[in-house]
Amino acid sequence: MIRTLVVDDDFRVADLHRLYAERVGGFEVVGVAHTGAEALLLAERLRPQLVLLDIYLPDMSGLDALRGLRGAGRPIDVITITAAKDVETLRSAMQRGSVHYLIKPFTFNVFREKLQSYAEVQARLASVTEADQADVDRLYGLLRTGLDEELPKGLSPATRDLVMSALRSTPGPLSASQVARMAGLSRVTARRYLEHLSRGGLVEITMLYGSPGRPEHRYRLSANA
Repeated sequence: MIRTLVVDDDFRVADLHRLYAERVGGFEVVGVAHTGAEALLLAERLRPQLVLLDIYLPDMSGLDALRGLRGAGRPIDVITITAAKDVETLRSAMQRGSVHYLIKPFTFNVFREKLQSYAEVQARLASVTEADQADVDRLYGLLRTGLDEELPKGLSPATRDLVMSALRSTPGPLSASQVARMAGLSRVTARRYLEHLSRGGLVEITMLYGSPGRPEHRYRLSANA
């Protein structure tokens, strides 16, 4: 069982994430914390293997909590949880060593896939006696939403995932302006990512007719996403 610590200042959200984790086979929630200080204390006492860390906490930033969790050489993995609008915070977390993340809002299925991918990586790493950097990079690529393609210059995986998350959170097609607003991006940036994703077959484009002038593009995830 993978010992898991849930950290979120919202008691209801923390309880939901605890219930989610307990529904995924192979994970055991050993504690729930609502502040950064509590998270550090529980991590020291309970020795979890995985921490589900909300990036906003009442007593310290999630980035400071992440630094503390990784301090003293503790072998702890962290999945950061943040809102779609907080792309810069997410990038900072990734630079500090948290390459795994979930972007709110997410469904149980998305949560389950992330944890199952994490468990698969851990199982593979445990079976490898001598792994070079290529092996490690390939394994941890499983945790990056399944979109491992080389991105064009100027496009980042974190922003791409924000766009994907916006599309995933709504069942119907969205305009580029709607995606931009949900992801906290400019319309030009959102459209650039949407067009890239459509060329890769992950996003479908439809045309909305009816109003005078040029028809408007609508975007939705394809069955391959």
